[in-house]
Amino acid sequence: MQSIRRPLVILAAALAACLIPVSPSFAQAPAMTEEAMVGALLKLQARQQASTKTLSAFHDFRFQDRYAESGILFTNQIVDDAGKAYKPIHYDHGTGLAAADVDGDGKIDLLFVNQVGGNSLWRGLGGGKFENMTDRAGVALSNRVGVGAAFGDLDNDGDPDLVVTTVRGGNVLFANNGQGSFKDVSAASGFASKGHSSGIVLFDYDRDGLLDIFICNVGKYTTDTEARENYFVGMKNAFSGHLFPERFENSQMFHNDGGMKFHEVTKELGLDGRSWTGDAAFNDVDGDGYPDLYLLNMQGDDVFYLNRGGKKFEQATAKYFPKTPWGAMGIKFFDFNNDGLIDLYVTDMHSDMTGSQSRLRGIFNPAVDKAKSEPWCTTDWTEAYLQGSSNNLFGNALYQKLPDGSFAEVSDQTGTETYWPWGMSVGDVNADGYEDVFVTAGMGYPFPYSHNSLLLNDGGRRFYDSEFILGIEPRTGNRITKEYFVLDASGADRTNELAKGKTGKVPISGTLSSRSSVFFDFDDDGDLDLVTLELCDHPMVLRNTLSDRTAVHFSKIKLVGSKSNRDGIGAIVKLTAGNTVMTRVHDGKSGYLAQSSLPLYFGLGAATKIDKIEIKWPSGATQTLTDSIGANQLLVIKEP
Repeated sequence: MQSIRRPLVILAAALAACLIPVSPSFAQAPAMTEEAMVGALLKLQARQQASTKTLSAFHDFRFQDRYAESGILFTNQIVDDAGKAYKPIHYDHGTGLAAADVDGDGKIDLLFVNQVGGNSLWRGLGGGKFENMTDRAGVALSNRVGVGAAFGDLDNDGDPDLVVTTVRGGNVLFANNGQGSFKDVSAASGFASKGHSSGIVLFDYDRDGLLDIFICNVGKYTTDTEARENYFVGMKNAFSGHLFPERFENSQMFHNDGGMKFHEVTKELGLDGRSWTGDAAFNDVDGDGYPDLYLLNMQGDDVFYLNRGGKKFEQATAKYFPKTPWGAMGIKFFDFNNDGLIDLYVTDMHSDMTGSQSRLRGIFNPAVDKAKSEPWCTTDWTEAYLQGSSNNLFGNALYQKLPDGSFAEVSDQTGTETYWPWGMSVGDVNADGYEDVFVTAGMGYPFPYSHNSLLLNDGGRRFYDSEFILGIEPRTGNRITKEYFVLDASGADRTNELAKGKTGKVPISGTLSSRSSVFFDFDDDGDLDLVTLELCDHPMVLRNTLSDRTAVHFSKIKLVGSKSNRDGIGAIVKLTAGNTVMTRVHDGKSGYLAQSSLPLYFGLGAATKIDKIEIKWPSGATQTLTDSIGANQLLVIKEP
C-alpha cells in the first residue's frame, strides 16, 4: 500500500460533477480514508468469493498484472481541467485504447490515446511484451487533446488504417503505408471533421464494399480560452449544455468514395438527432441486411436509427427502445445467451453521479452498486433538467432481443447493473462458449475509488460479479491511489483551493480509475488477456491464467472480404461445436471510445472440433464451412 494515509480530498466544487446541486451538508461529509477503502474492497472480495457456491461457470483461474514485464512505458496524462484545475467537465471522461496488427507481423499492437503529450503506439512482440513504435508510426499528435481511436482497412489494401478524434484540434485520418508507418491524409481525403469529438464507428452503411466513417460529437463544453497544454478551458456549467441549443454539435457521417476519398453525408442521410453523443454502435436490428445505428446520449435520451437501404436513416427509438438510459457511456451489441439473436448492452455513468448516492462519500455498498439510481435521482434531478424522464432508465440497460424482433430490458434480472461505468469489452474469458463482459469504472480525482467489474456469464442465464474472484480487484498491492499532481503553493498555484494555508510544493493524491480496455490473446496461449487504459496512470496488462489451469479449446477467425469491405466488418459469424451454437457480430467494437481490428474469438468449452461455421457477409453473401475445421488455431476465411 502506498504511504498516503490522509483522507482523500473531495471538493464541493468537484461534486458539482454530479450534474445537480450538492447540499452543504453533503459537501461536508467526511471522506473515506485509503485504509478504509481498501478494507471495504477486501470485504467485497470475501462477498464475491462466497457467491461462487451458486456459480456454475468455470472460474478457477486468475488475471495477473504483468505491466512491469510488458515493456510498456506509457502513462496517460490529463489536462488541468481534469486535475489541478478540476471542474465538472467532459475532459474527465478520458480516452480510448485500440488494437490491431499495424505492421503485418501477426502480433497485435496497441494504441493508447492521450490528452497531453501525444498518443503512444506499442508493437506486440509476443509473450505479452511490447516495444515503443510511436515515432516510426507517426501517430502521436502531440499538440492535440486526443479522445477516441478506430482501426479499419479503409482502402481495402490489406492493412489497418487509423482514425483519431480530438477536442477541437481536428480529427485525423491516417493511411497505413505498410509495415506500421502512417501518413496523415485528412486534408487530401476530404475528411474535414473538427469539434468536441469522441467515439468513432467504421462500418459500411450502404454496402458498397467500403468502410464509411461516423464521428461522434459530444457538444460544446469548452470556452475559447486556450491554456498552456494546448487545450481549451472548459465551461463551468458544461453538464448543463443540453439545455442550451446553441451548444449542440451534430455527429458526422463520411461516405467512403474509394481511393481514400470521403465526403460528408450527414444531412442527406437524415442523421439529425440532437444528442450529446460520446459513442455509438451499429447492428442490423430489423434484419433487412443494412446496418442500423444506435447513438448514446450522455445528457438525455439515446437515439436509434433504422437504415433504409443505405439511402436514409430513420429514427425508430420509441419502437425498439421505449426507455433508454439517461446518461449513457458505453455500448456493445452481442448475443449474451447464445440464442442466435443479437442483444444490446448500454452502460450509464451519469445516473450514478447523483448527489445522494452513498458512494460519493466513499462508502462501499453492494446494494447501491447493483441498484438503479432512480430512487435517488428523482429527488435530485428536476424534470426540467432531464427534459422529461418518462422514457428513461437511470442505470445500465441490457436489451434482450426476442424472437418477434422486439427487445426486453433485463439488466436487473441478469445482474448487469454496475457503478460508475464507462464502457465495456466483451469476450469469453473462460472459453466456455458464453461471452463475458469487463466494465471499466471509477471517476478518479477527486472522487473515492470505485472498482472495475468483470461480469462472468453463467450459461447465458445471468452474470456474476467476478472481478475479485478472478484477481482483477483489488489491484496489485491493493494500490488504489497515486500522486495526481503537485501544486506550487508559493507560486503559480497559490490561488488554488487546495493550496490555501500551505507553502512550497504540495502533492495531491487521487484515486485510480480505468477508462478503456481491450481483450486479446497477447501471449498466444489460447485464452483472452486484458489490457486497460487508466486515467492519469499507466495501464494494467492482465494475463489470463486459464491455459495454466485447464485445457483451452478455442477458435480465432479472421475474415477477408472481397465483395464486402476487406475487414468483413458487419459480418455475422455462427460457429457450431457439439451442441453449442455461438453467434458473433464482427463490429470491431472493442472497448470504450475504441474500435479495433482483431480476429473473432470463440471459446469451444469441452468441444475439441468445430462442426460448422456459417458467415453472413456484409455484401449479403452467405458462406458455410463444414469440412475438416481444426480447433486451437487462427482460421483465415475469405469471402467467395
